[in-house]
Amino acid sequence: MAKQTIETLIQAGKATAAPPLGPALGPTGVNIGQVVAEINKKTAPLEGMQVPVKVTIDTETKEFSIEIGTPPAAALIKKEAGIKKGAGNPLADKVADLKIQQVMKIAKTKEDALLGKNLKMKVLEIAGTCQSMGVMIEGMIASEAIKAIHEGKFDDLIASGRTELSDEERKALEEERKKLQAGMEKRRAEFEVKAKGILKSFEGKPAKVIRKAMEEAEIPMLIINELAPAEDNKKK
Repeated sequence: MAKQTIETLIQAGKATAAPPLGPALGPTGVNIGQVVAEINKKTAPLEGMQVPVKVTIDTETKEFSIEIGTPPAAALIKKEAGIKKGAGNPLADKVADLKIQQVMKIAKTKEDALLGKNLKMKVLEIAGTCQSMGVMIEGMIASEAIKAIHEGKFDDLIASGRTELSDEERKALEEERKKLQAGMEKRRAEFEVKAKGILKSFEGKPAKVIRKAMEEAEIPMLIINELAPAEDNKKK
C-alpha cells in the first residue's frame, strides 16, 4: 500500500485548492475539495494563524488522513491576549493580562509539543513564554504567577480542566489590555522626551558619549537605537 505525504503551511480555516495545496494534491488523484474542507474544519479554532498541515494519501484507494500541527506558543499567546506582538522590553513593559484558564487552553493546544509530564507542568512552560513576552497572568507579572503555580494556588482550577471564560471576564481582560497599552505608550513618550533632551544637551559629542548618557538615564535600548546616532566602530 503506497502512501504519499504532503506537508505545507496554510492560513487556518482558509485552505483552498489554489497554491500551495492544490497543485501538490492534484497528481495524487485525491478529492481535493474533501481535503480542503477537512483541513478548514480542523483548523477553524486557530483562525488567523499560520498552521502546519500534513496530508497523508493512500495512492491506491485515494483515502487520506490529515494531521494539524500547532503554531508556536508565542503565536497562541498573542491570539489569546488580543495583541499583535510581545513587549520590546518585557522586564519593564506589560502588554496584556491572561487568566490561568487561557494559559491552560494554550497548554492543552500545545500539549504534544511540550515537555511537562502533566497539565500543571505544561502550564508552567507556557507561563515562561508569557514572561519573555511581557504578558501578565492573573494580574501578576509572569514570574510571580509562575511562583504561585508552583505553590499550588491554581491547582484546583488546573485540575478542573476548565478553559472557558465568561463574557465578563473577557471584557475585564480587554479593559486591562487597553490600560496596559496606554501606560506603555505614556512611558515611551516620557523616555523619548528624556532622550531628546540628552541629544540636545550633548549636541556635537561623540555617539558613544551620547548613548552612554542615555543608558545611564535608564532609557530603553530600543529607544536609544531609534534616536541616538550609531557608533562608528571603524578602527582609526
